[in-house]
Amino acid sequence: MRASNFSKIVSIAGVLALSACATPPSRINDICAVFEQRDGWFVNWQRSAERTERKYGVPVHVLMATVRKESGFKGNARPPRKKLFGFIPWKRQSSAYGYSQALNGTWSQYVSETGNWKARRTNFDDAIDFVGWYHSRSADNLGIARSDTYNLYLAYYSGWTAYKRGSWRSNTGIQRYARETDDMAQRYAAQLQSCR
Repeated sequence: MRASNFSKIVSIAGVLALSACATPPSRINDICAVFEQRDGWFVNWQRSAERTERKYGVPVHVLMATVRKESGFKGNARPPRKKLFGFIPWKRQSSAYGYSQALNGTWSQYVSETGNWKARRTNFDDAIDFVGWYHSRSADNLGIARSDTYNLYLAYYSGWTAYKRGSWRSNTGIQRYARETDDMAQRYAAQLQSCR
């Protein structure tokens, strides 16, 4: 095989691998299916999630349920735009972005504290590490158990200061999101027993 043909094949393979990563996995309510769809030479989400669990002590099912709730495993997820005059696309509701839906300021804090200067919110490895870091900080600073998906998600969604103030107690929407995330985490935990 000539060198030019080989480089074309490598380029095409790279583009295909990247495009596969850009498309969110189907069957996102089945953690085994999610991991099977992202189990390859270029990307391995299960390995990334397990590495994050070892690093921060937050279980895989809690990490993955958080990402599932935040972005539906879409690497380029953003909040919807507000509408000007009811129909002109305007500013976004927040700076949340990527798999983890991390806000600009919180992402900057993560990068600064971890020294992970190359981290990107659109990279699953970086995003799952961010979720582990955030939940670990919540556990250390707020006294939440690392396996308590409900309260970890409340702190994740509300922010540390708002969680401490308890402002989420009067917000049934946030409580519902946390219950849904906890339910998904329990489902993922049960599924993980059969796919490992």
